[in-house]
Amino acid sequence: MNDLPTMVRRLRWLLPLAGLIALVGYFSPWIGHPAAGLVVTGLDLGEYVKFLPSVRNGGLMLWREGFYLPLVAVSLTFSLHAFRAELGYGWPMRVLLLLAAGVAALNMLPPAWTPQLLLTPEFQLQTLAIVFCLGTAAISPFAALLPRRLTGGITLLLAGLAIWLPVQNFLNALPDISLVYNHVQHPAWGMYVMVVGLVGVAVVGAVEVTR
Repeated sequence: MNDLPTMVRRLRWLLPLAGLIALVGYFSPWIGHPAAGLVVTGLDLGEYVKFLPSVRNGGLMLWREGFYLPLVAVSLTFSLHAFRAELGYGWPMRVLLLLAAGVAALNMLPPAWTPQLLLTPEFQLQTLAIVFCLGTAAISPFAALLPRRLTGGITLLLAGLAIWLPVQNFLNALPDISLVYNHVQHPAWGMYVMVVGLVGVAVVGAVEVTR
């Protein structure tokens, strides 16, 4: 048991690495294609699925905003951990974590957004998620005062949801995406890389909860 704090200090580098890997996978192809214009990334799916015929006619029910959960998970996790004393991050790493948290949050903005668009019912939940993530980054020194097990539980829950819901949504939509492409589609490497990264984030949360 006495070795656990040392293990956590060593795992502190797993958090930024795992979060970065998750973002790389999220912004990479989930649907691959030789033509760049037909490549679909994890980020694209939140808008892309709206135009599937089965979604438009109500035959396929998807929680569209669920595709943005990886961004929420990485943003909040970085903000919650940037100033935690036991992790011992210096200012350069803290700044990088908070910058990454902000970038992840702002990527939830819809294409060609305007302030008026963000207040429409379709995008209200995304807007709330962006505001919450940026607000957490702004108060990250105070968020670091949360109990370790609570922070770990939030991290573990966020990572789990960010794996399950987007991947489940994507797999449910994949047959309809295949019809659009007139060819059977399989998940491209980006999805798997994102899952690997989020599993690493979940490990950090699990250590915080159980140690």
